[in-house]
Amino acid sequence: MKTIAFIPIRGGSKSIPLKNIKPFCGKPLACWNIEALEACEQVDEIVVATDSPQIEEVVASRHYKKVCIYHRSAENACDTASTESVMLEYIHYAHLPEDVIFMLVQATSPLTETCHFSEALQMYSEREFDSIITCVRNYRFFWNEDGRSMNYDYLNRPRRQNFKGMLMENGAFYINTVGNILDNGNRLGGKIGIYEMPEYTATEIDEPDDWIVLENLMRKHILSHDVLANGSQIKLFLSDVDGTLTDGGMYYSENGDELKKFNTRDGMGFQLLREAGIKTGIITSENTKMVENRARKLKLDYLVQSEKNGGKLAAAQKICEEMGISLSEVAYIGDDINCYELLSAVGYAACPADACDKIKSVPGIFVLKRNGGEGCVREFCDAIK
Repeated sequence: MKTIAFIPIRGGSKSIPLKNIKPFCGKPLACWNIEALEACEQVDEIVVATDSPQIEEVVASRHYKKVCIYHRSAENACDTASTESVMLEYIHYAHLPEDVIFMLVQATSPLTETCHFSEALQMYSEREFDSIITCVRNYRFFWNEDGRSMNYDYLNRPRRQNFKGMLMENGAFYINTVGNILDNGNRLGGKIGIYEMPEYTATEIDEPDDWIVLENLMRKHILSHDVLANGSQIKLFLSDVDGTLTDGGMYYSENGDELKKFNTRDGMGFQLLREAGIKTGIITSENTKMVENRARKLKLDYLVQSEKNGGKLAAAQKICEEMGISLSEVAYIGDDINCYELLSAVGYAACPADACDKIKSVPGIFVLKRNGGEGCVREFCDAIK
């Protein structure tokens, strides 16, 4: 049976305007789910249903293989329209057969990973359930308004390790068949199965505070995991200078001497990588004695200043040739547009928290918590050593 993932994303969000394409950890919010679905073998097609030309442009510009855009009606994109209304609109428009598996995916749950989609679809394929909902286990104690406890005996308050908690809908995604959706007029129906997701996926992005919480959870539970997974494959660590190893400021003495402020914690990061057997280097567009002195003190293996022929990417490729490695074994951190090409080519890319928006949009980039010159390089080093 064909499996369609359906992502309704409208442009009229009031609390966070155009939130579905606002950069979230360096990538448009909706793209996290789209890319997780692109990597899911069980999903045949991804339908992005939107009323916004801006959203359509952002999604189309990334040239996804499985994605098609559906222009939802204005009637079903207004504040009062239900998700079911646009689901049914598309099902009738596309004349979908009743046996098609229809998975509703919410872009406001960006922490959903490919493994979650795959495991839930595998669960559904066993045909024990008519539809599936995603939940997380909540360990809070709940009460009724009349003063009665809902899910525990307050006279015998359980310890967390002895408390099963309650299953709470997290809104990540729902699985059903087109036939069941048409029969029930709802995303769920019949015998409902529960796919339990990790506790950190409980929050959906509805308000600005949710955005802050989920970006931190993304860095902790997903991006840092990816860094550690790739860390053993990294043979070479490269860094930019201005705005990365420094705060990007231009300091001058009374005599007109230019100065740069480096962070000593970044220096320790290079040392830790060297001790772990990873080669280190700097690639920068500037050409100064200060950087040469800093590189010498840090005992770096490579220093490329004022790269001209082919830019930073060509400089990194030349180093890779010398080492006999590929760019997939390189980690690089940079902050501005002259770093974009190299960041897009290496195996693992990172940028400071205050990098420019274009750099934060590099697919899969690790947006660090610290700004340039404030220990962001050390943060990256700690993640991969």
